[in-house]
Amino acid sequence: MAVDAPSIAAVAAVKLRAEREGEAAAIHALLQACFPTSAEADLVTALRASGRLALSWVAGADEGIVGHIGFSPVRTTAGQKGLGLAPLAVAPKQRRQGIGSQLVRAGLAAAQEAGCRWVVVLGDPDYYSRFGFQPARAYGLSDAYGGGEAFQLLVLEPGGLPAGGGRVHYAPEFAQFS
Repeated sequence: MAVDAPSIAAVAAVKLRAEREGEAAAIHALLQACFPTSAEADLVTALRASGRLALSWVAGADEGIVGHIGFSPVRTTAGQKGLGLAPLAVAPKQRRQGIGSQLVRAGLAAAQEAGCRWVVVLGDPDYYSRFGFQPARAYGLSDAYGGGEAFQLLVLEPGGLPAGGGRVHYAPEFAQFS
């Protein structure tokens, strides 16, 4: 079976960058279009309002914002700080063109540049393993959402692994939408 490769023209037409002031409404609309409820859109709005949307990147194209990735602070029970990747969204008509992968790579690079030592995600292991994420429980980490294999960890710098394992706590805004 042939695998659909991203259109080089489609990927080249998308520009990745940090969210700019005044784009919150467009990001909210994109997230509402990408998920079955408004929970993810409302979560990003709440994180932004509280100052806990640590990194917010968009994929822009001629038709506007077609992708978004957000990161917010997380910490272990022992107080070690990292980032949580959530959510990742690509407009339905723009999917399967490599935009999501570009956003993940750009977001992780920005996280590393900002000094983040590790990132967790609650998502599809088949998708996120391509970026180096591994099951977090293999490192003694757990989450409050019962993520199992879907709760994954990526260490961004040598020695950055949260010591001692334990539960990873997301920003309080997540509790409002879980």
